Amino acid sequence: MLSNKTIAFLVAPEGIEQVELTEPWKAVEQAGGTPRLISTKAGEVQAFNHLDKADTFPVDGTAGDVRAADFDGLVLPGGVANPDFLRTVPEAVRFVKEFFESGKPVAAICHAPWTMIEADVVRGRTVTSWPSLQTDLRNAGATWEDKEVVVCTGGPNTLVTSRKPDDLKAFCQAAVDAFSR
Repeated sequence: MLSNKTIAFLVAPEGIEQVELTEPWKAVEQAGGTPRLISTKAGEVQAFNHLDKADTFPVDGTAGDVRAADFDGLVLPGGVANPDFLRTVPEAVRFVKEFFESGKPVAAICHAPWTMIEADVVRGRTVTSWPSLQTDLRNAGATWEDKEVVVCTGGPNTLVTSRKPDDLKAFCQAAVDAFSR
């Protein structure tokens, strides 16, 4: 489904919820796509299992050196610290915004919509997230729903969002479907 497609995974140097990185990564690979890890710094990123350190992963490129034009889609994994850091880095925010401006699909889970709020790309969109983000998303102009996965095509691109690790099966399937179009 995703042969000849390259999907960016944008993460901070630390604070990524590991399963929200590794499960969509595997889904992209199993569908024949090529995932690439993008961060704000070169080297490795530190993932977490909730608050405990987990594995590290090598970075393929930095947000300052890549463009949405280099990719066919974007995954934004969650974890509380990960998107909170990303939304403070102008290159990361620009990178996210480019996917929306170019009409390319984006998939975000858990706390990841914080970065999209900073990029001002959720206004008029229907989304879900970790429940504590619902007020932030509504204040940014989004319609928030409490569902395991929401696929919104009412904007310049397809936007797939999910709430939490328990929703990963539905999230991964919806993300792969969006990237295959």
